[in-house]
Amino acid sequence: MTDLGRRSLLRGGAGLGLGLLAAPALTACGTANSAPVTSGPVDISLWTHDPGYITTFETAVTEAALTRGSRFDFGVDITNAAPTDIVTRMIAQAVADGDPPDLAGIVIDQFPRVMVPGIAEHLFTDLTETVRPFGDDLAKLAPYTVDGVPYGLDSDNSITVYYYRQDLFDKHGVPEDVETWEELAEHGERLHTDHEISLGMVSTAGNLAIVNGFLQFLLQRGGSLFDEHGEITLPSAEAVEVLEFMARGVRSGFLLALPDPYGSACGAALKSGRLAATAMPNWYNVYGLQANVPDQKGRWRMRTLPRFTGGGHIASTMGGTAFTVLKNKAHSQAALELLRRVYLTREGQLLRYRAGGYLPTLRPLYEDPELLGTKDEFLGQRVFEVYGPAADDLPLFHQDAGMQILAAVLGGPVLDALKGRTSPAAAVEDGLSAYREQVKR
Repeated sequence: MTDLGRRSLLRGGAGLGLGLLAAPALTACGTANSAPVTSGPVDISLWTHDPGYITTFETAVTEAALTRGSRFDFGVDITNAAPTDIVTRMIAQAVADGDPPDLAGIVIDQFPRVMVPGIAEHLFTDLTETVRPFGDDLAKLAPYTVDGVPYGLDSDNSITVYYYRQDLFDKHGVPEDVETWEELAEHGERLHTDHEISLGMVSTAGNLAIVNGFLQFLLQRGGSLFDEHGEITLPSAEAVEVLEFMARGVRSGFLLALPDPYGSACGAALKSGRLAATAMPNWYNVYGLQANVPDQKGRWRMRTLPRFTGGGHIASTMGGTAFTVLKNKAHSQAALELLRRVYLTREGQLLRYRAGGYLPTLRPLYEDPELLGTKDEFLGQRVFEVYGPAADDLPLFHQDAGMQILAAVLGGPVLDALKGRTSPAAAVEDGLSAYREQVKR
């Protein structure tokens, strides 16, 4: 590819969506080719958005238990950037034969940008042989698999559990072991009517947040947005049922409608006790509860999710970040080995949990004595007694290149259903119709 051709592509990509335009360019150019470094000192270039991953990798390269026996002497050169910028700059650098990173942490909702045909296979190292020895013991490959090939290893199982104020449950007669969402909704309606207290929340601002909240319940119910072949699975009975459940919960006050589950309105609801429970992933303990209500230490507990009467799981998932190895670079071999040591060993997974609270993706570790004995000081309980059963029943989550488009067009109809402006069935159909208008295949 000529320099003029690259510049033209990049100018066009800035206005039209770099991912779609980059695919043919990557096929022609690939990433920068260099003689591979096979041993000795090596500084791995790593791009990430999360300080927790910076701590993880900076600590990992100094840990003898992790690096012992390696033919490489690892160092890391880390760049911190926004999740969207990481993908945009990485593709631009690859197209321009520049210097993309050796390791890139890609947030789960940004990964669809590299699922466009031709991008992932030309950017990333195929991890099939790397993960093969682990079989079904390795979780959360599905969201980062393209045409059957895994390209990323997730940093966190992102297990959704049910957080609740034990003191308020006791005070108002809500059993901690309520079996179903439907039963819990009855308690929630009573508490809202009598005390203006809600037992869950939904987001009402931002298409991605709205759809993520819907998807979290949908996955638990046994539904999905895409199947393993990238085919959209809407409409479905599960999708309509879940949206009816959410809309009914908002009407009754059982579910509190908030513009942002991480913002000031949610913080105020937590502080006042108006929001006494919520279904959120494991990372919400630190980033949601402890960040907003540190003074409520010892009042919160967690459990597996109540089941839906119609079926499904006792857990769900939302969020995640996968690390990918860029191919055809001088440090690709070293980057793959570092990733394997940090993400596919007991020592590495324990380090990740200690560094940032990232839950293991290797299933046997949920029975590890060290983790089973871990007590969360804020919650006052041994959390792996909950995470273990939840991990055993965690639903699969599949994505496709059209995921971001679907989130953009489905958010409005879901919000309309939550606000009672349309029926759940019509909302699902409206979102699907808008998606098919934009994604012709």
